[in-house]
Amino acid sequence: MTDNDSDSTVHEHPEGVPLPECIDGTRAPRTAEEACEIATGEVRHLSIFDRYLSIWVALCIIVGTLIGYFIPSTARVLDKASTARISWPIAVLIWLMIYPMMLKIDFRSILQAGKKPKGVVVTTVSNWLIKPYSMYLFASLCFLVLFTPWISYSLGKQYLAGAILLGAAPCTAMVFVWSYLANGDPAYTLIQVAINDAIILFAYAPIVMFLMGVSGIKIPYDTVILSVVLFVVVPFTAGYISRVYLLKRKGADWFENVFLRKLGNVTVVALLCTLVIIFIYQGKTIVENPWHIILIAVPLTINTYFIFAFSYGWAWLWRLDFAVAAPAGFIAASNFFELAVAVAISLFGLKSGATLATVVGVLEEVPIMLSLVWIAKRTKKYVDRRSAGLPVRDKEAAGDVA
Repeated sequence: MTDNDSDSTVHEHPEGVPLPECIDGTRAPRTAEEACEIATGEVRHLSIFDRYLSIWVALCIIVGTLIGYFIPSTARVLDKASTARISWPIAVLIWLMIYPMMLKIDFRSILQAGKKPKGVVVTTVSNWLIKPYSMYLFASLCFLVLFTPWISYSLGKQYLAGAILLGAAPCTAMVFVWSYLANGDPAYTLIQVAINDAIILFAYAPIVMFLMGVSGIKIPYDTVILSVVLFVVVPFTAGYISRVYLLKRKGADWFENVFLRKLGNVTVVALLCTLVIIFIYQGKTIVENPWHIILIAVPLTINTYFIFAFSYGWAWLWRLDFAVAAPAGFIAASNFFELAVAVAISLFGLKSGATLATVVGVLEEVPIMLSLVWIAKRTKKYVDRRSAGLPVRDKEAAGDVA
């Protein structure tokens, strides 16, 4: 075996409990063989919701926009359920999205991190030392320099704030979809997601406050901290306690096949309802400036491809197996958009440009991540050859390319 920080035979959950489900309650694969079947098309395990997420988001944008534009009184009714910039209907819906994600993660898997040290280093550094700052760089360049003929400076600052909130939030549940579609190592993916969720508890707020301060964007720091407590600490704690209790009382089979599946439906409904409510407030902006969505998507897209190339390339240089290199890139590239949306609403309100920017992140998530899965699968042979200590290109590889 090569010294490349990967053991392709390790794919079991540390507790012997099946691996987490995807966002809609479908189960992630338990073995490399099952993941390979899915990735090669022998099993189509990507649900309708996951596959067409961008379409559902677009429909919610249309429905919410039409309601907000033609029935503006709807927003005033919703305002009555708000306190100190916190919309309680939105708060409940977002909590219903985040709590199930925390339930699916076994945080004791962090203890297994020593089995994949290089992969953990690649993703952790990319997520927390590179990605937030590269997002800030690209977003500042676009919103405050290149796009000023179409976006006012004040609105550009709001879009920048939304981009910062996205860039500082690494992905959670959805990354299991991308990992198994590319035949990634599910054990490594689980470990890294658990580590990222734990880091969010203490790193998200300081990074956001620092970048907002550098940008000259004034925010109430106590609201940032309160948002992290409400939308990370509380569901984190509740999810962990619920998971331990239910596994002990009901068993792994009931927990996975009954409880999480039913809860997955709640997550889907909560996400779609949240988007409709957001665009009830954003209706006028979208109708008057529809191209702003495209402008917002530009730096978000650039940063996604950049951070994937950085992480995936680093894994290649370190000779990591493809099963670790691919999910390392996916974890760094995708976002915990539920958290970003929640904090944007708490800080800036439902009508803000910051909230709109975070929702654009939801809109582009699936098509971009599927393109990264395609890129990873197309380059797999080069990663495998380097991992095995072979020349990246030889006559046979050159012939395949030709």
